[in-house]
Amino acid sequence: MINILDVIHVHEVLIDKFGGTKGVRDFALLESALSRPFQTFDQKDLYSSPIDKSAALIESILINHPFIDGNKRIGYVLMRLLIMDYGYNISASQDEKYDFVIKIAQGIYHFDNIVEWISEKIK
Repeated sequence: MINILDVIHVHEVLIDKFGGTKGVRDFALLESALSRPFQTFDQKDLYSSPIDKSAALIESILINHPFIDGNKRIGYVLMRLLIMDYGYNISASQDEKYDFVIKIAQGIYHFDNIVEWISEKIK
């Protein structure tokens, strides 16, 4: 599980660096988004791979919109940090990253599209 206090701290750092309004809009939605990648059923991970876990995380942050501001930024950063925890990284241009996040936020990309994008960009 991802520590909620760590996430709030990272969000505050991002807001300080790039601008916006600090604060959590809905703690329950934040907790839900952070727990989704680690959900199980019948003692089996619903999201078994690092790519699936990372896709579930970014999708949930962007859909749940738990912060007052900066949800797209924190969603991407958390996705990348989770990927990095498993020893991988994302290799994409700034434009590719931007387009990716915007497509999720607009509802164009859903879980399977997100998994496909991460799979293509992971190294």
